[in-house]
Amino acid sequence: MGAVVSCIQGALRSLGGCLMAIVNGIGGILQAIISGIVSIFDAIISCLTCGGFSRRRGVGTSTTTTPRTTRRHGLRRTRV
Repeated sequence: MGAVVSCIQGALRSLGGCLMAIVNGIGGILQAIISGIVSIFDAIISCLTCGGFSRRRGVGTSTTTTPRTTRRHGLRRTRV
């Protein structure tokens, strides 16, 4: 009797794993579609607001520059 229960448990476990894989696949597909739609709207809005189509966020928008000595681990070199 224990062998039958073990076989049924294995079958149900594999069926559950298969269903979870299908759900994860559908979730990944939906996430890719939504991400694509958001990217398209981002490009359209950027173009309409004179941001240019090829410019990405954070590229070329730096307003302040830090000297090379302060970039390294946040430490400053001092002359002695």
